Amino acid sequence: MSATPRARGPLAGIRVLDLSAYIAGPYGCALLADQGADVIKIEPPDGDNLRKYPSTLPSESRAFLGVNRGKRGLVLDLKRAGAQAVLGMLLRDADVLVHNFRPGVPERLGIGYEQLQPAHPHLVYCAVTGYGEDGPLKDKAGYDQVLQTLTGMATMQAPAGAAPQLLYGSVVDYYASALVAAGVASALVERATSGAGQYVGVSLLRSALALQSARLVWADDEPREVGRDMRSGGITGIHPTAEGYLYLSANTPHFWMALCERTGLQTLAQDPRYDSVRKRAQHQDEIVPRLREALARKTAREWEICFGDEVPCAAARTVEDMFDFEQVQAEGLITEYEHPRAGRYRGFQHAVKFGRSGMPGPTAAPLLGEHSDALLQEMGLGADDIASLRESGALG
Repeated sequence: MSATPRARGPLAGIRVLDLSAYIAGPYGCALLADQGADVIKIEPPDGDNLRKYPSTLPSESRAFLGVNRGKRGLVLDLKRAGAQAVLGMLLRDADVLVHNFRPGVPERLGIGYEQLQPAHPHLVYCAVTGYGEDGPLKDKAGYDQVLQTLTGMATMQAPAGAAPQLLYGSVVDYYASALVAAGVASALVERATSGAGQYVGVSLLRSALALQSARLVWADDEPREVGRDMRSGGITGIHPTAEGYLYLSANTPHFWMALCERTGLQTLAQDPRYDSVRKRAQHQDEIVPRLREALARKTAREWEICFGDEVPCAAARTVEDMFDFEQVQAEGLITEYEHPRAGRYRGFQHAVKFGRSGMPGPTAAPLLGEHSDALLQEMGLGADDIASLRESGALG
């Protein structure tokens, strides 16, 4: 792993101080690192709590490795004056600061936006909160699945009349991370014109609602219990086959006709009762049993080949299948990482592709405080200064 800033990517030369923990803030900063930013992950002495999450890897958390690629690691106890002084030195050359402290904590640590802005007017300051900056819940901590449940996602995920169901995979956190990267990049673009940084706010509440923008439309003359489920009935969905499960979509006339033809159900295609998505949804109890009977003749992978481009579909795979999936390999989305403790492993890289500016090479997530000494040396601190900070407990 290189301990020096990388010089490729559209954000090369941008320095980001990542004081966030868990997923939303850290992965937003990883996306910035993917684009060439020099991201310094600053952790307290006991580390980001994500390091402690359950993992079958014996030496490191799988979640931490996946969320914190491409960063350098520094440990500072920001409750100590010496650590605050080091952070002040880092802020002189920093372009971006990201944190997800609960409201009030940054101010107690001396790093609230209003506290930093006078001395660092160029700084893009991104705060990730649970519920936003205003309102009765503004001081409340936010969590992915809590927001899924609160905002209707869990209710909408469940079949009609069934108990609410969560969508696992931290979808709200990961969407918030994309908003972190996008919001920070937009503020940097604006700064190139104005010369001034600004506050950037991302909340899990806004992220959860943004994911449901198509559902959050309520006309004046509509009742409260209006249908907001955009699913097109039981035809489009996951179905069992002779072996495995298959997702297929047949919303357009072309796809519906092709589905019927390839499954030998041409009589359904000719029936005027089923000639629109709305009608097929109304008659799904008649159509789905016949469709599943036909699908039982082949495996999911065989149907995938049979339908080709004529019917949008995919055989249900595991995430492990993605490591060697042909399209993933062709896109170069999986690469090898070297980690001092976890050793060699394969993992995801580069969610965005850039043609002219290129992208930095992959580096693994840092050990706790792995680059502390090197970073302080870059700032001009000598061995005695570093030893003094470590002795005081300010530096890990």
